[in-house]
Amino acid sequence: MFSSVPVIFFGFLLVKFHLIDYVRTYKIIGWTTIVFGLLLYFSDLIKTKQKIIKDFNYSHAFYIGLFQALSLIPGVSRAGITITTARFLNFSREDSAKISFLLSIPTLGVVSLYGLQNLLNENSFELSLLNFIAIILSFIFSYLTIKIFLQFLKKFSLLSFAIYRVILGILILIYAY
Repeated sequence: MFSSVPVIFFGFLLVKFHLIDYVRTYKIIGWTTIVFGLLLYFSDLIKTKQKIIKDFNYSHAFYIGLFQALSLIPGVSRAGITITTARFLNFSREDSAKISFLLSIPTLGVVSLYGLQNLLNENSFELSLLNFIAIILSFIFSYLTIKIFLQFLKKFSLLSFAIYRVILGILILIYAY
């Protein structure tokens, strides 16, 4: 929870002062997609020195939380920036992904509550069997994705994700300019 304070705080400010629309441009999305793809690549070159079980502490959580706040800018992946930051802090790919997934729980919980509040304010909230099935399927596929992704990281680098982000960013910039 400690590491989610910065993203929740800055997210609140972006919503409260209606600033999010100023960063939602194709140019910003294109450039951030490329820049953070390159950072992901360079972070993956770092040698692992720390283990999540014995070395992860509040200081690491705070730094990762600060960088997680950058994910409020469109084009910056929340998982990508937290994995990148953990890699720069010398955690393995697998441990970095575990940290990222664990840190997502409070942040995504707050975002879900905010979305629920918006539905309630619009008086259009209707929990039906279809909504319930969607929630269950979302949980199942999220769990499977995490499991498969962690297995992938044991065998492969993050290079494919970095390449994907750079290509996507270039395509977005071609469209924007």
